[in-house]
Amino acid sequence: MPFKRNAAGLFTLLAVAAALPLAGCGKQEAPAAPKSVPQVGVVVVKAQQIAVTTVLPGRTSPYQIAEVRPQIGGIVLQRLFREGADVKAGETLYQIDPALYKATYDSAHANLAKSEANLATVKLKAERYRELVKINAVSKQDFDDAEAAEKQALADVAASHAALDTARINLDYTRIAAPISGRIGISTVTPGALLTPSQTVALTTVQRLDPIYVDVTQSSADLLRMKHALEDGLLKRAGPQAVKAHLLLDDNSKYALEGELAFSDVTVDQGTGTVTLRAIFPNPKHDLLPGMFVRAVLEDGINEGGLMVPQQGVTRNARGDATALVLGVDGKVELRQLIVGEAVGNQWVVKSGLKAGDQLIVEGLQKVKPGVDAQAAAPTAAAPAASAASAASAASATPAAPPAAAAPAASKP
Repeated sequence: MPFKRNAAGLFTLLAVAAALPLAGCGKQEAPAAPKSVPQVGVVVVKAQQIAVTTVLPGRTSPYQIAEVRPQIGGIVLQRLFREGADVKAGETLYQIDPALYKATYDSAHANLAKSEANLATVKLKAERYRELVKINAVSKQDFDDAEAAEKQALADVAASHAALDTARINLDYTRIAAPISGRIGISTVTPGALLTPSQTVALTTVQRLDPIYVDVTQSSADLLRMKHALEDGLLKRAGPQAVKAHLLLDDNSKYALEGELAFSDVTVDQGTGTVTLRAIFPNPKHDLLPGMFVRAVLEDGINEGGLMVPQQGVTRNARGDATALVLGVDGKVELRQLIVGEAVGNQWVVKSGLKAGDQLIVEGLQKVKPGVDAQAAAPTAAAPAASAASAASAASATPAAPPAAAAPAASKP
């Protein structure tokens, strides 16, 4: 009996051992599971019309500015304006004590009357002698003296007129008037101050703020590139009128009124290599004050083949360079180095690195890397909506940058 039990156990062990290799062989022969290809959302890059703009920093300056200074000396009796108020041209600002100048005017007036009275007498005598000399009733010498006296009297009258005019002008100068219309600044004198006609300190300043200038600078190299792009047909002029301009204020808000480029300087600054551009803007509410820092957005032209892509499809590498993943025609993911301009809404203007027809990956970026296979899938509604809105955004006054080959890079707002 023990032998039978041992034989039965041995048989069981042999059966189990024989079954193990068979089980292992069966596992190795099982087919491997198919490798899944990740799906990514893509947006097809399309060429579209983009307004090519240049964003340049600058500062505002008054359309007109006049420093008010006295033209005669005297004591200030009154200040007749409120600091910071708007004044009209010819409006009285200060009153200088006129007493001395009034006396001088009266004296000049009296001298003129005396000269005119003397002229009347001398003139009558010269007329009588002119008739008498014809009949030899008076000597030629007496007639010559009478004529000389008449001419001297005429000169005295003319001198008296000039003296009277000078006295009247100086009397008028006692009333210091606004030379231009505009907003007046702080007064540097008060009633009782002594003024001199040669003083260097201005009494106050009047500035015309509507319209107002915006002075910006642009590199001469950028101007040349823009000119060549227009000549070569890479850019098309926005219109026959003057170059339009918009303003971005220091708080990044947009100024509501549109301006235009007035002129560009004819000289390049030797130190900076820049050219000064001056734009003019309406300023009816005086929102713009002289000296404010602004950014002027100049509409240089129109790029018929511009590219804009959703911001979610553009990333930055460790060096800060813009990159994007593109799904190639062979189904493999490619890494592209981009040069982007400024943002237009929720999109980037692409200057280089992409071309029309590229499939930009905007969703599923974390599931793929360069060189792997991927499958295109329709992105969510956000990405196509952004792509469809790009043309409308570009046509607005929001700044858009030109391609690198077509126009100078605009400063980012």
